[in-house]
Amino acid sequence: MREQIREFTEEAETYLLEVIFQQRPGRKAAALRALLFALSQVFAVAIKIRRFLYNVRILRDTTLGVQVIAVGNLTVGGTGKTPVVEKFARALQDQGRKVAILSRGYRSRPKPFSERLMDKVLLREDSTPPRVVSDGSSLLLNSEMAGDEPYMLASNLRDVVVLVDKDRVKSGRFAVERFGCDTLLLDDGFQYWKLRGRRTDVVLIDCQQPFGNEFMLPRGTLREPPSHLARANVIFLTKSDGRTAELRKRISQLNNRARVIECVHHPLYFEDAFTGDRLGLDLVKGRRIASLSGIAQPESFEQKLVDLGGELVLARRFADHHRFNQQEVLDAINRGKKRGAAMLVTTQKDAVRFPKLDRRDLPIYFMRVEIKITDGAENFHDCVRQICFR
Repeated sequence: MREQIREFTEEAETYLLEVIFQQRPGRKAAALRALLFALSQVFAVAIKIRRFLYNVRILRDTTLGVQVIAVGNLTVGGTGKTPVVEKFARALQDQGRKVAILSRGYRSRPKPFSERLMDKVLLREDSTPPRVVSDGSSLLLNSEMAGDEPYMLASNLRDVVVLVDKDRVKSGRFAVERFGCDTLLLDDGFQYWKLRGRRTDVVLIDCQQPFGNEFMLPRGTLREPPSHLARANVIFLTKSDGRTAELRKRISQLNNRARVIECVHHPLYFEDAFTGDRLGLDLVKGRRIASLSGIAQPESFEQKLVDLGGELVLARRFADHHRFNQQEVLDAINRGKKRGAAMLVTTQKDAVRFPKLDRRDLPIYFMRVEIKITDGAENFHDCVRQICFR
């Protein structure tokens, strides 16, 4: 039943994205866009009212007495948030901070429906402790229980605490009291206003689609109006090609005090998705490859394979956060073989959602990437120093 619900959700999400970006012609799609536009106007007003209520302290935020770094974006999906969170975690830890990453665990397995229903009926607070993906020394949950981004962060940062809970005030308090953390990194936390204190807001902007289609949800992909970029202390321009003069000009009109940093997702190596064997970037050079992905913007990943010298003969795409079953992976392998592919390549985020396979007729690798700063490195180091010695 859960699998059927997931399939329906992914199909609906794909259809809506096609409508939003005007890839669906016809009157029905046009009517739906008009409805979505009306709803987006309501959503925009609701966001502004909520922000006002926090500003005048009718809605109260919480301070835990520690440093808080909220990493997020104005748009939904696809800006490359996870590697930036990882970079901050490493840099802060190198400066002696005890870091915890707090995630809401998007599409992780929720509590049983009966328990959630009783919580609402009885108006009781959720007293369940946060899910501990990593305690700073061991990986404790799988990707289905944790969610793919928290699991990936915990895999890459074995010495950083990673917690999952929708209530990040609760998980933050747990990190401070149980693990002695003095620095909290909120993964996808720009819109999470309940936790403040000594807070640094980091916003990611994708250079390829800076503000989506400029419409608010659900007509577009904006979570907040571009004017709300004024809250940011640091702005990362991701997937930068260096030609950012116009984008920087617009950003300076919205926020002229934030540090601006340009970066790219830099491939490090390829790793066998099942054995853990690592191979160099020349693995794909001059070879025919098939790709399989379930991420928000797969074009960037596929282009990197081509840039590394691979010949992409098959590119299978699924909805963001898609949890693959065995047959889908085997189908991609079979189709890749028919086109002469020597391997199947995926992203690390997708690899953590792969099932066990009865057979592997092609080797399966994921591409490990990290953030490489191309402009504004001193701004990043200044930001880290300010957080650590504030």
